[in-house]
Amino acid sequence: MHWLFLLLAVAAMALAFLTTSMAALAGCLLAALVLFVAWVLGLYQARVAGSDRDATMMVDPAELRRLRELAQARKQERDDAGDAP
Repeated sequence: MHWLFLLLAVAAMALAFLTTSMAALAGCLLAALVLFVAWVLGLYQARVAGSDRDATMMVDPAELRRLRELAQARKQERDDAGDAP
């Protein structure tokens, strides 16, 4: 839908170039500006809506604590192995 705003903005700009009336020129340029801003906002909204996270992929606090303990145990094993010749 937001691509339609871009198409209409280009059409308004083309009409602004072809008109001989100053009022029509100002109206077309204003319409092109508004439609271009609407296109940018629509494009931004589509990108943000498409990048939302899946809630099932989030780590719960218990799993996070288990992963920290596991990493700490591995670090401790590495430190102990590094001390021995």
